[in-house]
Amino acid sequence: MKKNQWKAWLYLLPALLFLIVFMVYPLADVLVYSLEEGFNFASQTYFGVGLYNFSYVLHDPYFLKALQNTFILVIITVPVSTILALLISAALSSVKVLRDLFQTIYFLPYVTNTLAVGLVFMILFQKTEYTDGLVNLVIEFFGGQPVDFMEGPYWAKMFVLCFYTIWVVMPFKILVLTSAMASVNPDYYKAAQVDGTPKWRVFTRITLPLIAPMIVYLVITGLIGAFKAYSDAVALFGTNLNTAGMNTIVGYVYDMLYGDSGGYPSYASAAAILLFAIILTVTCVNLLVTRRKFQY
Repeated sequence: MKKNQWKAWLYLLPALLFLIVFMVYPLADVLVYSLEEGFNFASQTYFGVGLYNFSYVLHDPYFLKALQNTFILVIITVPVSTILALLISAALSSVKVLRDLFQTIYFLPYVTNTLAVGLVFMILFQKTEYTDGLVNLVIEFFGGQPVDFMEGPYWAKMFVLCFYTIWVVMPFKILVLTSAMASVNPDYYKAAQVDGTPKWRVFTRITLPLIAPMIVYLVITGLIGAFKAYSDAVALFGTNLNTAGMNTIVGYVYDMLYGDSGGYPSYASAAAILLFAIILTVTCVNLLVTRRKFQY
């Protein structure tokens, strides 16, 4: 091996050690836990090795409900937040006056504490003995019937969770897309202007193709983030998510470790491995589909 290669590996050594200690080893440890049947946390013993833990998790109604909630959250929030961020970024790119101010305003939810934003949403949507909540007051003003968004029907609670998630993740996407649009070579726009190209065609034929890799990046990271959602649901519905029917896969893992049904690291590890497999599969499929369309 050449001298320069030895230097390169030496420079990479701290990062490699960090990855091995905090990523590779924990992943291997979780995989081992997931295969140990009848694991006793107190005595650190088990009576067999197999796939029973995965079978138990896949037949657990709490996990199936968490899986349903997570997939609904992913399917709704990722495309909606990305499309809204794209439209807002395009509008910001066309604004000359007070652009920095608007960018700062849109970015504020991203730097605000998640639980604080959740408290604001509870005030907006929660019904109390004194008031139906600001959102219900608006609904009643237009002649509608009030809805108990926080403790009422499942669709109402899921609407609040999706709305909250979109609100939280959209500022980062706006920032990234605004920067991507600003990096597009202005000569393309000048040429389109000379040809008299309509603005919608400029956006679809010039802007979108040039920022497509960034959109793909946001979609992939958005999928991963949505699959790992937990704090959003806690901020709105508290820690007892199973009772509210709004638990997620990460919440299920946490409950199996530390919740009321805690003390089952094998079941928690099996659920974590299933989540890892789902995220890996979705990410790989996304990359394979987009690689054929875009050049990076």
